[in-house]
Amino acid sequence: MAEANPDFTVGNCAETETIQGSRGGNFTENGKGNIHIHSVRMPGFVASQEVVFGAMGQTLTIRHDTINRECFMSGVELAIKHVYNNNEFIYGLENIL
Repeated sequence: MAEANPDFTVGNCAETETIQGSRGGNFTENGKGNIHIHSVRMPGFVASQEVVFGAMGQTLTIRHDTINRECFMSGVELAIKHVYNNNEFIYGLENIL
């Protein structure tokens, strides 16, 4: 995304942050881009990821919700088997898939 558009603030409304850090982080990769990332934390909320792309008069939303933690178990099982069979440090599940 940062390669396609190095400045995600062009055309945005001015932001007001009344509590420090409450508007979300500013994701920058290799000094490129300024993609704002927002986070919600509350009891009973397992996980929901949403990416919203927008242009004049339109939006495209991609969303993933989890209802319980059982959906993560196949990944946990895969990671445990990998650790059992390999004596190496791996960071990130995507590196053993």
